[in-house]
Amino acid sequence: MCLAIPGKVVSISGDDPLTRMGKINFGGIVKEASLAYVPEVIIGDYVIVHVGFALSKVDEAEAQKVFEYLKQMDELGDLTEGEK
Repeated sequence: MCLAIPGKVVSISGDDPLTRMGKINFGGIVKEASLAYVPEVIIGDYVIVHVGFALSKVDEAEAQKVFEYLKQMDELGDLTEGEK
């Protein structure tokens, strides 16, 4: 199953809104995602990420709640340290 996962933006690279990338922390696992769809995002914000793209900004409480639900449902199997 393909899910959109909440994560925290820990770094941002690039100035061009179309090529800006962010390192996103998903409960201890950090992956890179495009920030093209969320140009307003800054370091420390939470975003919903699907297939390598941050789709929207969410507040921290909502992100934590969704992440906890996904853990309980055991739906985080695809989010492994070995993937890039």
